[in-house]
Amino acid sequence: MNNIELLKSSMINIVENKYSFKNNGLFQTDIPNLDFYFSSEPTEFNAIIYEPSLCIILQGSKAVGFGEELYSYDYSKYLLSSTHVPAKVKILEASEEVPYASLRIKFELEDIYDVIKNIDTNKLAMNVKSEKGLFFDDLTEKLYEPVSRLIKLIDKTKEEMDYLAPLIIKEILFILINDKSGYFLNKFAMEGTVSNKIVHAITEIKENFNEKLNVKELARLIDMSESSLYQNFKTITSMSPIQFQKKIRLEEAKMMLLNQNIEASEVAFAVGYESPSQFSREYSRMFGMSPKAHAIYLREEVS
Repeated sequence: MNNIELLKSSMINIVENKYSFKNNGLFQTDIPNLDFYFSSEPTEFNAIIYEPSLCIILQGSKAVGFGEELYSYDYSKYLLSSTHVPAKVKILEASEEVPYASLRIKFELEDIYDVIKNIDTNKLAMNVKSEKGLFFDDLTEKLYEPVSRLIKLIDKTKEEMDYLAPLIIKEILFILINDKSGYFLNKFAMEGTVSNKIVHAITEIKENFNEKLNVKELARLIDMSESSLYQNFKTITSMSPIQFQKKIRLEEAKMMLLNQNIEASEVAFAVGYESPSQFSREYSRMFGMSPKAHAIYLREEVS
């Protein structure tokens, strides 16, 4: 058993003892940037939005649909998301005996920039160039080691977590930036790059998702032509700005239906739709059932 296998086995034992893989779903740790996801069975494709984060599978495997492309990965690779990226995910390998288990380490672009500003960006690895908002690469022992130390903090005191977790996350970003993913992260974090401008556009849409989107005004705001905004937005997110806003609206509607006792028509207006019937049609198209039926299904899932 090599060192990566030993580290992975140790991480699995710590996580399983703390949370039990028999409890399916998402589990937020006391470290705000770290959470886990478990499943004891394969799933169908589910629509999600990746946040800026590093995702690692501890056991099992997953398929990720991005635009027209489909990727699959397991514990030997990692997924890096540079911004809020819509995707479809499907757990491929999971069982009662060997449940699927993964972790996510979230970060802000400011965290990346804070590391990059102390590095000579001319020395960044340039042999892997990706314009998409998702990046896949092989896990190395060098990356696994600080991730393992971060996992071990979940058994430590709050004082240790609060002090050490940000330092370890910065170390993880330092390793990523000095590896093949460095060029990828640099493009999204550095002010003035096309990718960074699109990140600003994504943030603007997310923060004002329930308002009517004026693409011409958005392009002016980020100092880009409408055609360039559309082309680059599509490359990074696999969607147009309008499609992305619709995705954000419907994801927000899903959370409102799950967590609040509220009528679907009220949700429609709250997320920016002028017509409840249009909201219901688009919601059903995205989630495969009406808002009311989906709300009942979601509550049964978490109960």
